[in-house]
Amino acid sequence: MGKDRKRLIDLSHVVEHGMVTYRGIPPPLVSDFLTREESRAHYAPGTEFHIGMIEMAANTGTYLDSPFHRYADGRDLSQLELSSVAGLEGLVFRADAGSRPVGRELFGDTPLDGRAVLVHTGWDRHWGSEAYFEGHPFLTREAALHLAGCKAALVGIDSYNIDDTEDLARPAHSILLAAGIPVVEHMCNLGKLPASGFRFFAVPVKVKGLGSFPVRAFAVVGN
Repeated sequence: MGKDRKRLIDLSHVVEHGMVTYRGIPPPLVSDFLTREESRAHYAPGTEFHIGMIEMAANTGTYLDSPFHRYADGRDLSQLELSSVAGLEGLVFRADAGSRPVGRELFGDTPLDGRAVLVHTGWDRHWGSEAYFEGHPFLTREAALHLAGCKAALVGIDSYNIDDTEDLARPAHSILLAAGIPVVEHMCNLGKLPASGFRFFAVPVKVKGLGSFPVRAFAVVGN
């Protein structure tokens, strides 16, 4: 028997105290609820535990938007089927370096039905710097209409926003989420993925009444 060629590729940024994901959204605050030292009084000698706390906005790190993020009557995180965010056949489309609008032409005639469509722009190279917040790549309205019309299962991007933040109508969010297609933003490492032949996972916590939440997005490549 040959060696197992299956690989797991992490597509998520680390969430850490004080980081900024999106300008204007407060950073996460990571702290202790119960320190190891404090816990010793509650347990047998030599036994200790740590219980942490985190206060954060739902749109932190690499996160998924469900339809409820945009629409009051859309599905929230607790209503997403696992099949819509886990084990999806994945496709990567690589945008031209330096181009801001990502148009419909990027996807050609590739069948997208039921697939996770991941747009690799390389913008994650700016993560953690001021450059990340300015001049980011985004999907055009026409691209979003094409993805929705082709019944993509999920759309992800390694950029600051799937929309042009100067366009206050947020057409990509509006079109994709209206079609019931979850959106994953602030991804990373898409350059490590093949164009196809992998399974994609981006499962958020099952929270009722929330439209967005961080995910540990990853891909399984190979047999």
